[in-house]
Amino acid sequence: MRVFATAVRAICGLNALVGHVFSWLSLGIVVICFTVVVQRYLFSTSFVWMQDLYIWLNGAMFTAVAGFTLMRNDHVRVDIFYRPAKARTKAIVDLVGAVVFLLPFCAVVYVYSMPFVMRAWGYAEASANVGGMPGLFILKSFIIVFVGLLALQGVAIILTSFLVLAGRSDLLPVAQRYDGASPLSDNEGAA
Repeated sequence: MRVFATAVRAICGLNALVGHVFSWLSLGIVVICFTVVVQRYLFSTSFVWMQDLYIWLNGAMFTAVAGFTLMRNDHVRVDIFYRPAKARTKAIVDLVGAVVFLLPFCAVVYVYSMPFVMRAWGYAEASANVGGMPGLFILKSFIIVFVGLLALQGVAIILTSFLVLAGRSDLLPVAQRYDGASPLSDNEGAA
């Protein structure tokens, strides 16, 4: 059981690191978007590569932080029944959800996106816009990053559910326990 708890800590640590690093891209997106607007409306000029850049940063950020968002339980959920449920019920719901929906979804996205990503790498795909950014193939690779981090977090949810169902939630860090208003959330424990 300690191996499960260690794996949960490692996966959540990885997603937390990626989430905190890539969340800083939002600042870059705002700065670049502001610069594009100022250039366009004050100086009547524009650079296509800058418009590509803030759109690509947005795509990279949102795909990279999906596992982090799942870890924090910040995805949209209709939880009128889930929220007041006992820890064991939440663990069963999360276990079934991860095994039946999340991991198969990740597998399907991986299988269908891999040829798409490989083709983009094969010819070093760039922006379709004249004067746009090179390296679109790198951005398309974030689809695989998205699937990998989301699947890893799904494994962490499964392991967390096993620990809770085995009565060993004490091995989990507080942020991954089901004893608060929602599981895997570090922002609702104080509320």
